[in-house]
Formats: sequence, structure tokens, C-alpha cells
Amino acid sequence: MATTLPTVAPDTDHEETGHPRRWLILGVLVLSLIVVVLDNTVLNVAMKTLADPNDGIGATQSQLAWLINSYTLVFAGLLFAFGVIGDRIGRKRMLLIGLVIFGVASLLSAYAVSPENLLLYRAIKGVGAAAMMPATLALVRAVFSQKEFPKALGVWTGAVGIGSALGPIVGGALLERFWWGSVFLINVPIVIFSMIMIVFFAPESKGVQGKPDLVGMGLSVVGLVSLTYGIINAGNAGSWTGVGVIAPIVAGLIVLAAFVMWERRIPHASLDMSLFRNPRFSASAAIIALTFFGMMGLFFFMTFYLQIVKGFTPLQAGLLFLPTGVALLIFSPLSNAMVNRFGPRVVGVGALLLIIGSFFVVTMLDADTPVGVLIALFFVQGTGMAHLMPPAMNTLMSSVPREKAGVGSALGNTLRQVGGSFGVAVLGTVMAQGYRSRIEEGAPELPDAARESIAATYGLVEQGGAPAGVMDAASEAFIGAMHTTAYSAMGAAVVGLIVVLLFFPTKRQTNEVPTPAGAPRPAMSRA
Repeated sequence: MATTLPTVAPDTDHEETGHPRRWLILGVLVLSLIVVVLDNTVLNVAMKTLADPNDGIGATQSQLAWLINSYTLVFAGLLFAFGVIGDRIGRKRMLLIGLVIFGVASLLSAYAVSPENLLLYRAIKGVGAAAMMPATLALVRAVFSQKEFPKALGVWTGAVGIGSALGPIVGGALLERFWWGSVFLINVPIVIFSMIMIVFFAPESKGVQGKPDLVGMGLSVVGLVSLTYGIINAGNAGSWTGVGVIAPIVAGLIVLAAFVMWERRIPHASLDMSLFRNPRFSASAAIIALTFFGMMGLFFFMTFYLQIVKGFTPLQAGLLFLPTGVALLIFSPLSNAMVNRFGPRVVGVGALLLIIGSFFVVTMLDADTPVGVLIALFFVQGTGMAHLMPPAMNTLMSSVPREKAGVGSALGNTLRQVGGSFGVAVLGTVMAQGYRSRIEEGAPELPDAARESIAATYGLVEQGGAPAGVMDAASEAFIGAMHTTAYSAMGAAVVGLIVVLLFFPTKRQTNEVPTPAGAPRPAMSRA
């Protein structure tokens, strides 16, 4: 069957109807995507277990942080380069390569015998994920017509949301019944099933076949890895000072500046820098980064609020995040209809107002907040994301010709990943400094190490090194710091609101400048 399916090339775009099996292919691609996104969050609820020397692998606090960050670092650093490579060697082939790497690394992770082993396997999983994620969206772009692509993109975006929400739920459920390795082993059967379905039903899709931009790809990898490494160090340390933070960030920015200069000079650039002269493209890129800056930064700390301050189990905390994924799953496919009816600017403003409103609610949470308020909060956040991200990604992807769909997908996902990492690091610094100043006043008897975070304070109390009453002061200090952090996230969202008001087109402007189906925008004629 696989040999009879057509190869989707730039000159056979199926513009009117798309690939005959496009919806089945989308379902398979969504399944592949969910396993990547799920693995980004599934480990959050397993931290306590992995730190246990008996039930886990005895990981230290620093090792726990890098078990998450090693995946993020490699994932973010390779996304763009792998998107470019996928356009050349074939998106289906790149997706299958990524699935193999991801599946093998998941199997190895499940049976890791030390924190060092697990850290290495998590980094290898990041390689597989970076190969997979751009390929999924590039294949969606290839098999759907211009008319249906926004709806398909909404489904793809909903899958990102539901995968993020399912991570803590799946992890919590598995940890209640099985050993810690099960949170990685669950990936293996999903990967095998996805590979079988992709081999038999997904067509191959290739883009540009000219001279490869090896220098540009190399600069992008070095720059993104260095920048992300510095950001992660800042998040771990809760400070933006120190050589380990400043040096890699500065080096990363210098290398990325060299990447921009190189891409502007060569005729076969991986990324057409003239795209950024298009206000709609630049605004969409900014919105993706700003939104994930606020959302990922705040979501990370809400986990501690739910499990330590509110006392929920990992599974209960995971279930409370589910409304966000449900809202994304429901509203993301419908967002294009809203854009067609009201215009990108109105929809974008409404979505950001929902997100800003949800951040404001976080500033009023306390230890006694009812569960119903939290469910409504997460649902509203998901609704705002569902009406903001698909139009932004659609604008970004539509600005890139179909033969470079992998580049567009990789760019959007890189902005999402780096923006989220910045959010965790920047808002983490705000949170850490706010918590330290408050806990020093509320519990001055605590040693310095226990003042670093509420998790450190909780760990000392669990070990009997501090009276249980200290946790009341710790919860109060954490809530106060969380409120300050939420105001910071609101600031990023307000900047995004200004970008939408200034640069997103109205319904009339959208109708006045129609883009012919399948035709690249004028800015892409240089690509």
C-alpha cells in the first residue's frame, strides 16, 4: 500500500481538495505529536519519586532539574536545523527517524539505573522530538489544501494542549500503580503504532532541493543551545548573575546575530530574513514567544501550588490541568471560523484579554481557594490560547512557501520552546527572590538551603529538620511570591496585546489583501 501513495511535492499541492486520506493522516500525526508534548510535562509529577533512593534513583535537586532541562535544551537547540533538514530529505522520513530515536530512548529511560544514565537518555529523546515535531506540522501543511489548512492547524494546536495536560495525569496515574519507569515505557507502544500507521498511510513530502545551508544550520544549533543553556542556568539558580548564566547567553546571542548576518548574505538561506519585514509575520512570531513566556512560566509554578500548598496528589494536580487541554481541543479547530467572522485583530484581542484575566485571577489565589475556581481558571486560559495560537501559527506558516513548510514549523516551535524556557527562567527568578524575602521574615530559623524554594522547605520538614508549623509560613510566602509572578506574566501578555492591536489585520484588511490558494506571499519571492 505504501508504494501506491503519491509523494507530495511542491508542484503537486492538492490545492483544491488535499490528500484523499488527509484526515486519517492528521490523526496519526497528532498521535505522534502528543507523545512528544506529553513527555515535556509527564516528568514534573515524578520528581519526588525519582529523588527517593529506594523507590527511585536518588537524584539530587540539581540532577532533577537537569532531567527536565536536558530534554528541553536539546529539543530547542535542534528544532530549526531539523526542520530545514526534513524539507530536504523528506518530512515522512524525518518523522520516522525521530520516532525510532524517541522510542529507543524511552525504553532506555524506563530502565535507567542512575541519574546520569537517565539524563543522557532524556537528551537523546530531545533529539528524536526535535526531528518529529517540525515534520508533523510540515506534513499537515503538505496534505491539506490552503482552504482546509487553518482547520487542520487548529486540530494540531489542540493536540499540543491536550498532550501538555495529559502529561501530569498520565504520570500521576502510572506512579500510583507502577514503578517510576512506567512514565517512559508508556511511549514505546504509541511510537510503534504511530510508525506502522505513518509507513502505510502518510505520503512522503519534500521541499527545496538546492544547495544546503550547512553554515546557517550549524550557527542556529550552536546559538540556540548556548542561549537555552544560559536561560536554564538562570532558572535553576534563580539569578541572572554569574558566569554560568551571562557567558552562554551572550555567546548565544552573538552566534544568533552571526546567523542572521549569514542568512541575509547567501542566496540559499535556510531562513529568508526578509520575512520579518512583513508586520503580520513578525507580529505572529512575537505573539507565539510572548504567550508561551507567560503561560509556561506560570504553569510551572502552579504545580507547586497545587501539590504543596493545596495538598493535592500528583494525579489530582494533573486532572486540574485537564480543563486547559479540553478547552484547546474544543476551541482550537473552531478558531479559524472566528477569525473569518470577526478578523484576526478582534479575535486576538479577545483571546489575550481572557489570558490576562486568568493571570489576574492567579493574583487572588490563596490556600483556601475552592477547586471550582481553579477549574474555571484553567479552562479560561485554554480558551484564550485556543483562539490565539492557531491564527498566529497560520499566519506564520502561510508566510512560508509550501516547499519550506518544515522551516516555518520549526521556527514556530522554536519560538514556543525558547519563549517558554525564558518564561520559566525569568518568572522563576521573580518567584525565587519573592519567596526568599518572604520566608526570611516568616521563618528566620530556617537554614539558607531551605529558603531556596517551597520544595526545599517542604523537603526539610519531611525529613524532620524543621517543625511542621514552618509550612504555614512557607505557604504564605509562596502565595505572595506567586502573586508577584502572576503580575509579571500579565506584563508580558499586555505587551502581546499591544502587538496585536498595532499589527494584526482587521477583517476588512484581511479581505482587501487576499492570498491566492497555494501561492507564496510576495515576500517569499526571494527565498
